[in-house]
Amino acid sequence: MTTVTAPVPSDSIAEPWATEQTITCRDDRVGLRAVIAIDDTTLGPGFGGVRFRAYPSTEAAAREAQRLAAAMTLKHALAELPYGGAKSVVMLERPVPAPGSPERRALFARFGEMIARTAGYYVPGVDMGTLLEDMQTIRDDGGARAFCDEVSPSPFTARGVYAAMKAAAVHHHGEGGLADLHVVVQGVGSVGAEVARLARADGARLTVADVDSARAQELADELGGATVAADEAPFHDADVFAPCAIARVVTRDNIARVPARIIAGAANDTLDEPGCAEALREAGITFVPDFVANAGGVIQVHGGVVGWSDQETLAAVDRIGERVTGLLVTAQEQGITPLAAALQRASAALGREVSA
Repeated sequence: MTTVTAPVPSDSIAEPWATEQTITCRDDRVGLRAVIAIDDTTLGPGFGGVRFRAYPSTEAAAREAQRLAAAMTLKHALAELPYGGAKSVVMLERPVPAPGSPERRALFARFGEMIARTAGYYVPGVDMGTLLEDMQTIRDDGGARAFCDEVSPSPFTARGVYAAMKAAAVHHHGEGGLADLHVVVQGVGSVGAEVARLARADGARLTVADVDSARAQELADELGGATVAADEAPFHDADVFAPCAIARVVTRDNIARVPARIIAGAANDTLDEPGCAEALREAGITFVPDFVANAGGVIQVHGGVVGWSDQETLAAVDRIGERVTGLLVTAQEQGITPLAAALQRASAALGREVSA
């Protein structure tokens, strides 16, 4: 059988055979340099966001596209959605074009034309650095199908993370859930801030962190919480650590410094490498795989595509909590990590053998 592996960070050059398709896109007239990675279309067309940021090299951009596309394959399989995994990155090689500017519109219109050449096998959406209006440009001027072009998925991503966090808390601490637990949220942008609000509404005590210290302080004042430096957030005294910003915050070298007993957040690639999952289990820390916890946004997008009511969409997002409970029970019964349990379930959906 073909093997499905968890996304593994790498410092080597991009692997040309890591995905079903890896496509480079260039147009010097508008300054376009982009990579589209379509990881797996077993369950349907590849759906994944468009990242717009600077990269140190073309290889680094391609690696990120492939790595995130692989994570999207797992996310959709675990969320029982009819999509494959894909991702694209647009390399930022000049000052960021302002929203609504002719330069930005020309860039994303041309990228939309490139996406259209995939004949529907890649469907883009909003991601780091891109906006709803960029997806509208891809759709209207570029002629490509696009998701996330009307409603921001961020609140739904946050709601799913909260559902995952609460399920892990109930599994670890009992029916009280997050009440009176200390939650540290690292990164309080549109998703992390809403995660913090939901946790506080459920009775959690809060500490928040962000590279923008003023933003963190403003949210802490709103919620009656405290702040900590962003790079110290994983090591701050807490019951629950919610990484909602940078990737790879948990490494083999720093696990011993993590006081939280639960890690559940919105950030992709929480673990520096898959072996960290076993080290966390040995340390008595319950880790919810990020591609399970942060699926609320793609669930909401699918709900919009198929015409779910608001109630149906919210109920589907909340079922992330049930999935987390099931994974944690499986992991406990089999003596494996939650990551391994999640990969087992993805294997069943994809019809492939899993290797972490």
